[in-house]
Amino acid sequence: MRDVLDQLMGWWRAGETVGVGTVVATFRSAPRPAGASMLVGPGGEAVGSVSGGCVEGAVYELSQQVVGDGTPVLQRYGVSDDDAFAVGLTCGGILDVFVEPVSQETFPELGAIADDVAAGHPVAVATVIEHPDPAWLGRRLVVRPEDTGTPDGDPPRSLGSPRADGAVTDDARGLLAAGRTETLTYGPDGERRGEGMRVFVSAFAPRPRMLVFGAIDFAAAVAHVGSFLGYRVTVCDARPVFATHSRFPAADEVVVEWPHRYLEAEVDAGRVDARTVVCVLTHDPKFDVPVLQVALRLDDVAYVGAMGSRRTHEDRLERLREAGLTDTELARLSSPIGLDLGARTPEETAVSVAAEIVALQWGGQGSRLQDVGGPIHHHGMV
Repeated sequence: MRDVLDQLMGWWRAGETVGVGTVVATFRSAPRPAGASMLVGPGGEAVGSVSGGCVEGAVYELSQQVVGDGTPVLQRYGVSDDDAFAVGLTCGGILDVFVEPVSQETFPELGAIADDVAAGHPVAVATVIEHPDPAWLGRRLVVRPEDTGTPDGDPPRSLGSPRADGAVTDDARGLLAAGRTETLTYGPDGERRGEGMRVFVSAFAPRPRMLVFGAIDFAAAVAHVGSFLGYRVTVCDARPVFATHSRFPAADEVVVEWPHRYLEAEVDAGRVDARTVVCVLTHDPKFDVPVLQVALRLDDVAYVGAMGSRRTHEDRLERLREAGLTDTELARLSSPIGLDLGARTPEETAVSVAAEIVALQWGGQGSRLQDVGGPIHHHGMV
């Protein structure tokens, strides 16, 4: 949804009704993740994608139908058959797509949600996509962290019962804290051990952070690739002559500070979480050992990598052991940083680093796809 939100808001503010198809669940080798959305505008415009082209035509027609009759629909698209005109996914995957009409009348909270997303404030939208009572279909809750509450003028909504509201709100806040979008299953009244109601929770969390320590040429390339992957990138170095915005145009911020002091301050301020990746590129003991002492003692960061030769790596490990780090803490370190791609240039090395981060995030093995069996799209989080 985030990718098409600007276009959706233009139509919403103009008072138009838009057909919105959103992937709410995927199975096997589905090409787009949960949360991917396609819009069908008031003039028949198609924006976005739910499958990379396989079922867009069918979702387009269903969106027009939903806008016409006002009734949301949950539709499953599976493997296509031998008929060349059959609707399905040739890749062998399965998608559940929820199609609903969106307007100021059906979704009055959308303006406040868009404001939150633009400001980087976390917000989640929980939508009932399946229920024994058709009247529940399409009902939604807007969920924010407990300390932010509901914006003025944005009246609270209910799924249909206090029990369902409480269960979904609690679970949505957990997903929001982790930055995860997911479909949850409950009993018809929100019973946690029941079945019958499915709720899609779309979490709009702030961009995850990439902290790059060391203002070197490799850092500029890593910052560029990190920004491309959707991270909010910070480059930090204690040397002001090197840590400049002109040298790192892709970074969201460039900080002049000793790396370990900066990381400690960010941890204390609550700005480092389980989605944060840390790349230490200084390969200078006076910089990298202190910051790695801080980073490797954090239980909930997604990745800690450090650049350097194998000789540098062994020397670094010895220094970290002398500083009191345990084998469990040292095992969190990816060093030498990156996957073995045979990289030579800073740009190639940045691709290697990004590949390792993606592989660890999604459970990939870093092997050539032609040499492995099974699905090519991994949906589990490691």
